[in-house]
Amino acid sequence: MSRTKADVPHGTLDLLVLKTLDTLGPLHGWGIARRLEQVSQDLLYLNQGTLYPALLRLEQRGWIRSEWGVSENKRRARFYSLTKAGRRQLEKEAAEWQRMAALIGRVLEGAR
Repeated sequence: MSRTKADVPHGTLDLLVLKTLDTLGPLHGWGIARRLEQVSQDLLYLNQGTLYPALLRLEQRGWIRSEWGVSENKRRARFYSLTKAGRRQLEKEAAEWQRMAALIGRVLEGAR
């Protein structure tokens, strides 16, 4: 079976970004993308045109905040961190995802 990179399923990017920041703390956009690729064993593909608009949207909703800093390679970068509202949203979205995954699992099991 061949392994190809997949795009992020619609509606899950916010959850993945929030969880990454919750787990690792402040990260710049490139670090978030690389972490998600690493955790997915390089099966997930995030391009800048997908990630950065999502980060802006999350910041506008008050779920993350950003500040300028210096990356490990001495470049200026914007670092994102989770807010209290973002942590609440993460809990809500994770619970919803678990409910939906359980529902789909039941349907798939019943389809055998």
